[in-house]
Amino acid sequence: MAGYARRGVHGQTVETIAHRVLSGRIGEGATLDLGALQDELGVSLTALRESLKVLAAKGMVDARQKRGTFIRPRADWHLLDADVLRWQFESLDGGVAAGAGNPLLGDLDEVRGIVEPAAVRLAACRRTRDDLDALDAALAAMGEEVEGGAARAVEADLAFHGALLRASHNELLERMDLVIAAGLAHRDRLVHGSGRHPKDPVPSHRAVLDAVRAGDADAAEVAMRTLLEQAARDLDRITSSGPPSSPAGD
Repeated sequence: MAGYARRGVHGQTVETIAHRVLSGRIGEGATLDLGALQDELGVSLTALRESLKVLAAKGMVDARQKRGTFIRPRADWHLLDADVLRWQFESLDGGVAAGAGNPLLGDLDEVRGIVEPAAVRLAACRRTRDDLDALDAALAAMGEEVEGGAARAVEADLAFHGALLRASHNELLERMDLVIAAGLAHRDRLVHGSGRHPKDPVPSHRAVLDAVRAGDADAAEVAMRTLLEQAARDLDRITSSGPPSSPAGD
């Protein structure tokens, strides 16, 4: 997939157009008025075309003679691309409640339920000393109390789950981190930024690590399924509850 620098005029242009497409403000099949878009965004035609090349590489736009530049059908979009996943979460996010109701989170739960229990079975059989060190470091970071703890908690959770996939030593499973991380980061920000404290994640993650360290594939799978069930309950608290109560009432 074509990469791009998120900062600067080029990056901002890519992000702006992508968000409009993913949010539905620019619909599938719509033809883009490049002149109007150029004036609105205050960018050169060259910068605009370079930005559209990024989206074209991700299957989102195309250009044809007589028709011009248009939005391709969603079926053509590279939905497993990490940027496209991130844009989908960002574009549909209208605050905690709306973000928690994002149907993509349900898809993420299903994918994680398929991939991660299988991955930890392999990790239990194939993990190396370096893998265990990476998992230990992520778990330690997860348990630290620091200012700006929500951001650190997200970072530590992503590091732990990424390390588990790498410990499978299956190159294709390792690449699933690109898919899972985009959604997991969004899900974690919702949970940790909701004003409701989720259940301490350290014990459930430690249970997974202990089973992987012991080389017990069955126990690792059970522990991972338990972890995923707890993650679903944490998110459900946000989806089903109203505004967070005061700390005294939590």
